[in-house]
Amino acid sequence: MSFFKRDFGLITTGIILGATLVFGQMVFAERESAQPDLPLEDLRTFSEIFGRIKSSYVEPVEDKQLLENAIRGMLSGLDPHSTYLNLDEFQELREGTSGEFGGLGIEVSMEDGFVKVVAPIDDTPAAEAGIQAGDLIIRLDETPVKGMSLNDAVDIMRGEPGSKLTLTIIREGADKPLKVELTRAIIKVESVKKKMLEPGYGYIRVTTFQSRTGASLREAVSELKKESNGKLNGLVLDLRNNPGGVLEAAVDVSDAFLDKGLIVYTDGRIADADQKFHATPDDLLKGAPMIVLVNGGSASASEIVAGALQDHKRAIVLGGKTFGKGSVQTVMPLTNNTAVKMTTARYYTPSGRSIQAEGIVPDIEISGIRVASVDENEFTPLRERDLAHHLENGKAEEETESQSQNQDAADEESVTPDSVNTAIKDKEDKEQPLEVTDYVLSQALNLLKGMTILNR
Repeated sequence: MSFFKRDFGLITTGIILGATLVFGQMVFAERESAQPDLPLEDLRTFSEIFGRIKSSYVEPVEDKQLLENAIRGMLSGLDPHSTYLNLDEFQELREGTSGEFGGLGIEVSMEDGFVKVVAPIDDTPAAEAGIQAGDLIIRLDETPVKGMSLNDAVDIMRGEPGSKLTLTIIREGADKPLKVELTRAIIKVESVKKKMLEPGYGYIRVTTFQSRTGASLREAVSELKKESNGKLNGLVLDLRNNPGGVLEAAVDVSDAFLDKGLIVYTDGRIADADQKFHATPDDLLKGAPMIVLVNGGSASASEIVAGALQDHKRAIVLGGKTFGKGSVQTVMPLTNNTAVKMTTARYYTPSGRSIQAEGIVPDIEISGIRVASVDENEFTPLRERDLAHHLENGKAEEETESQSQNQDAADEESVTPDSVNTAIKDKEDKEQPLEVTDYVLSQALNLLKGMTILNR
């Protein structure tokens, strides 16, 4: 019997290096008894090459190593997510993990022989060091990545908490490679975070899709409602740099905001690859406006949610084009306690869009924008009263003079050393505006307010 499960293998939708967990859409398949016809002529060529390597390679090579390399080559040549799991790798996959692991906190995939960052995970060494989605890792300490398999790179990046690793990365827009030293840590991924942006307007961030993400999101919405006297005027759902996760969690999150209809379906060549997931009644927000934030680090399950809410016109998707990982991996056990993990299906949004290698295009695209605060200028803007021969206000002359004297006294008082120090401290303590700290989120909030006004 096949079933969907969290993918704790080290290669799938991408790899959360911590090397963290990899959350990918994956099913386990029964062994199939029927075998396809074998291409005998091609197998003879394979056998001949095998013999040449055995007899002529500069060093002796064991048969087992040659055959495993051949199997890995067959699978890795298909796509970045298909792979062979040897005894240790398959055992690790079956045992899963405790949810805590030592590593860096990034999800990666392979691109042109280099390790590409799909997304850094919130509150991890990678995120705190400024690693960005799209960075290409070319060296691990002094070891070049070119020529490594993704598994080999993952093995190097994983390690004891407290140990250090230097990544050399290439970043778009940077003049030269950057070196970033990271300290491995125990990675604890908090799947759902929440806060109130303003009275009546909530914010929920989903960092990864885990088995309890749907339940955690419902709890978060309930708590935000309590803070807002039982009702939210609007909600921002932030899926930026969310590398994906459990398929059922993506369905749960989508279902929380939909009353009915198809959420996602998968289509492949084997029977177990064809599945459909539908929404159940009750929208937690009762139709209140929603904005979904995405970017190039939003992958897999994140794209399912964004695509479903976009297709049902339940939310406006805002941000940058998503990663484009829309495939399902199936783990097929073999007779020697090893396994093959192979891409067996694509998933589709309710309208039939395949986002594989295409991604979700936002309704409103905002990317690559930074806003900086402008320091206050000592120059005082010119006002009407400063103009020569300006028209008087029309008030009694005595009142105008009194106001002017009071203003002069206030100006003198305002430049005392104590007041200057207080003003400086107040300015330092004042938080940066949302437009500066997160421009995309500030635009989402403004859009939510506009939608609320239109609904009224």
